[in-house]
Amino acid sequence: MNRRLGWFLAGGLLVAMLLAGVVSSFASSSPDGLDDTARAGCTFGPDDEITGGTCMLQQEREHQLGDSPLADYGIRGIGNEHLSTGLSGILGVMLTFAIGGGLFWLVRRRPAEGTGDREREGAGPA
Repeated sequence: MNRRLGWFLAGGLLVAMLLAGVVSSFASSSPDGLDDTARAGCTFGPDDEITGGTCMLQQEREHQLGDSPLADYGIRGIGNEHLSTGLSGILGVMLTFAIGGGLFWLVRRRPAEGTGDREREGAGPA
């Protein structure tokens, strides 16, 4: 990997981590379009429990990852909501970058056996 590509990747990773760590705190806490659509057609009681109607939420089950350390866009055990959300975003970016980088490393093109470093770099035989 040349130096220019390394700086580009490092800069991109830094920007992604800043966006995930800082901008994620300003995300809307209002239901998104999918949640609004899932609630359409239901009748809700005072505790936001479904009391009637027909909607997708009646088929809802507990999330299988509900007790995971990064559930609900935060890190369990951190009391400050903004810090918890920001750190979970940064951790998610780092994990995604590590997994993606690892996969690219695994499938990278390798030189044929018996070729030297100069041939691998495209300089050809000496």
